[in-house]
Amino acid sequence: MDAAKPKTLFYKRSHFVTHLPVDYLYSPSHFWLARQEDDVWRVGITKFANRMLGDMVDCGFELPVGAAVTNGEIIGWIEGFKAISDIYCVLEGAYLGVNPLLKEKISMVDKDSYVTGWLYEVTGKPDARCVDVHAYKEMLDQTIDRILAKQKSEE
Repeated sequence: MDAAKPKTLFYKRSHFVTHLPVDYLYSPSHFWLARQEDDVWRVGITKFANRMLGDMVDCGFELPVGAAVTNGEIIGWIEGFKAISDIYCVLEGAYLGVNPLLKEKISMVDKDSYVTGWLYEVTGKPDARCVDVHAYKEMLDQTIDRILAKQKSEE
């Protein structure tokens, strides 16, 4: 699955444009989940989250491979040029580790976030709040509308 580009849905709202993989799940906190084999899931940040953080600078994870994880648990951090953010687990299960490419090429999170720029893997069950691409598109619409309304009220 690493080399294959996923089928995507084009999304555009205001000045934000992206292609959302249609077979992925999405969390309210703007993480994506891609099923691998069996119950293994790769997790990364969406292009929207990436834009809010800015160009990636560094990341770190605090768990040993095999550790039990739960939905909402902080398992690491990611630093962008604009901000630093906690990385939350969006599954319940066992932590399988971090993407080995991140140490040498953190820029993969910016450049190819939906394929090679994933953050971590977990075997288990996704958070029940994770949604399909169409529900995530609606979530993005609402989020961007709130940002635009706030910007307009500050003018």
